[in-house]
Amino acid sequence: MKNFNWKKLQNGSDIRGVALEGVPEETVNLTPEVAKTLGQAFANWLSEKVGKSPEELVVSVGRDSRLSGQTLIESFMEGMSECGCQVYNFGIASTPAMFMSTIDPKFNCDGGVMLTASHLPFNRNGFKFFTNRSGLDKKDIADILNLAEQNNFATVSPTKAIEQHDFISVYAAGLVETVRNAVNSSENFDRPLEGLKIVADAGNGAGGFYVDKVLQPLGADTTGSQFLEPDGTFPNHVPNPENQEAMAAICQAVIDNDADFGIIFDTDVDRAAAVDHQGNELNRNRLIALISAIVLQEHPGSTIVTDSITSEGLSKFIEKDLNGVHHRFKRGYKNVINESIRLNQEGQESWLAIETSGHGAMKENYFLDDGAYLATKLLAELAKSKQEGKFLTDLIANLVEPVESEEYRLKITVDDFKAYGNKVIEKLQEFARSQTDWKIVPNNYEGVRISCQSPDEDGWFLLRLSLHDPVLPLNIESNVSGGVEKIVSRLNEFFPSFNSLDLSSLN
Repeated sequence: MKNFNWKKLQNGSDIRGVALEGVPEETVNLTPEVAKTLGQAFANWLSEKVGKSPEELVVSVGRDSRLSGQTLIESFMEGMSECGCQVYNFGIASTPAMFMSTIDPKFNCDGGVMLTASHLPFNRNGFKFFTNRSGLDKKDIADILNLAEQNNFATVSPTKAIEQHDFISVYAAGLVETVRNAVNSSENFDRPLEGLKIVADAGNGAGGFYVDKVLQPLGADTTGSQFLEPDGTFPNHVPNPENQEAMAAICQAVIDNDADFGIIFDTDVDRAAAVDHQGNELNRNRLIALISAIVLQEHPGSTIVTDSITSEGLSKFIEKDLNGVHHRFKRGYKNVINESIRLNQEGQESWLAIETSGHGAMKENYFLDDGAYLATKLLAELAKSKQEGKFLTDLIANLVEPVESEEYRLKITVDDFKAYGNKVIEKLQEFARSQTDWKIVPNNYEGVRISCQSPDEDGWFLLRLSLHDPVLPLNIESNVSGGVEKIVSRLNEFFPSFNSLDLSSLN
């Protein structure tokens, strides 16, 4: 492993790399040898973190459906075993389930590990790590990679046998009880979804369990559910609720099967989106509005933390219609979760942290970004709505959505992209101040957000620096037809002076 670039494997609070050949100019850097060393590094990091010797540790390991998963999980578990850990192999699992194994009273694992690269292409893979407190942060990942680079690990012999366990059934049973207790039907307590047709789309990732282990025990008719079998080639569509093709597939499934509701998960089930009975998408701002309506029924006046690109209509809906507080923060699911936790610690009640990408975390569920739990909360409300002769979407009838919404990604073509990107943002603030009908939005936590107040624009835009890539994402929304084009036209007076900015997406 001499001269190996361990730091390149860090992706925020995860580890990600190229695990398979097959994509031009993407060299494999996540090999079985690397995975084994990472297993040893995590064992030693966890040992120090929880104050136990490696021989006293119990660690669960699961994976999604990726083609490289089986080989990498075996090597990773071998590395942990050689350090003396007791390893539980959960096989195909979900990311949220791996955290839950650390707090389940029967398993009580010291750590949990998920092999996944979320919605990334087939050739990628990676690791997400948990203790019984939460998922790891950036510094934790950097520390693990430093240990891997040093590669100075004591081993034991003989090693403990790796044990196989079906934990996903335990996790799913908890979701079933959540719905039963929330609906609390006096007529049909065990099967509160009876009479409802619900289709699910797992995108050939790890979420197929939700149909036979959650929906069916609750009495739902799941006819028309699709792509439930794990298949790491992802032959039907990208397993990503933000992907247009993926959302079109679940919308069509709802329409074709005359279903009451549709659910779609990403590869490792930490994100979800939904579809209403008419085949309309419930994702991004609509998903946030819907779960906010449910949370604010349960916790009136509390704070909803979202990422930075949520719409003005959503803010007005949360604050005027639901009488809650909308706290718009930074992009990044760990950012919104940590901000919600911080607010609670300071005495400001917050029960929901959610990104427009579908990462939703709730205080009642350990602030775990759990797509299956988010879907389960929606299902409980769906069942209650049916009992009252209403539709679930009646909850968001007053949500005003923008007429137009676009995202452009402006690539930065210099090495020091962060400094360059911040310079662009700084200069854009100066430009905005010179425009009589543009106003800089206060209390903005990343980039610059501008309210565009002329009648032919009537919207807003946000320019920010990407968390990891040499890109300036530009989000624009308008409440009038043609408004986005008008805003872009005015921005095109500003951007051309920056020679190291690729503006092709704007054109």
